[in-house]
Amino acid sequence: MKQQQAFGGNEKMLKGGLHCHTTRSDGRGTPEEVIRLHYENGYDFLALTDHRYYNYTNFAPDVPITILPGMEYDNTFERGKGFRCFHTVCIGPAKEDGNGYEQDERLESGKAKNQEEYQPYLDEIHAKNNMTVYCHPEWSSTPARYFEKLEGNFAMEIWNSGCVIEDDMDTDAAYWDELLGQGKRIYGVATDDGHGMNHHCKGWVRVRAENNINSILAALKEGKFYSSCGPEIYNFYFDEGVAVVECSAACKIRLHSDMHPTRIVRSADGELTRAEFKIGDGYDYIRAVVIDKDGKYAWTNPIFLD
Repeated sequence: MKQQQAFGGNEKMLKGGLHCHTTRSDGRGTPEEVIRLHYENGYDFLALTDHRYYNYTNFAPDVPITILPGMEYDNTFERGKGFRCFHTVCIGPAKEDGNGYEQDERLESGKAKNQEEYQPYLDEIHAKNNMTVYCHPEWSSTPARYFEKLEGNFAMEIWNSGCVIEDDMDTDAAYWDELLGQGKRIYGVATDDGHGMNHHCKGWVRVRAENNINSILAALKEGKFYSSCGPEIYNFYFDEGVAVVECSAACKIRLHSDMHPTRIVRSADGELTRAEFKIGDGYDYIRAVVIDKDGKYAWTNPIFLD
């Protein structure tokens, strides 16, 4: 049996936010307000990822929430009738555990003109012991061909609440299967990228980890998480030619893989809690999506079958 890494084990499934903004850059809420809002919505951890402005600090120290060190880095590479850009969320360990950035360190925007020129910026972030997420590919006007050669991102955004609310973009794993189909082992994360206060707490990750920075980062790197805007996923595994998804009440469960049509199990009453899919030869990976009666999504990370 192959079980997706998020499921099984004794650790709690922590709720976390990996991408949000405050008044330290262009967000509407103060760091304290944003932290308190997330804690009130059941978050166990949060990264304050203001643009090119690194943070380690819990600005609401009485709130028992784990703050992941981080920032968002940006690079606009094409302007004219519109724009294309690379945005990268960076998250890393505590300073004493090898993070190469300083509190409140400010960076300049990148000047790369394409993904090959942007790679050294990623390499520098990784050299400073930070993990990276490729952000909002639809909003960035970057179909897969513009970023598919970038190396070292552990994940890409498959949902971005700010882009969904403002632009109806980055709603459901755009371009993810194109990268997975090339054999790239990249995970998918749901984030808020919250600027307005109404953007926050709409998309999150559920991570199987202890509630401390190093355990959370290790679990993210190993794919021990799923993403959600509401539904819960309890298990996803492959056994003797059958893929199984177990979840909270849903109206639809989908199975995805590159080079194969989407497989769907539906329920008219929205009470579907399990789906089975017989899988033949020719699948390099499978991933599942759960959709509830309110139209809210949850996404597993892939099970790699090769």
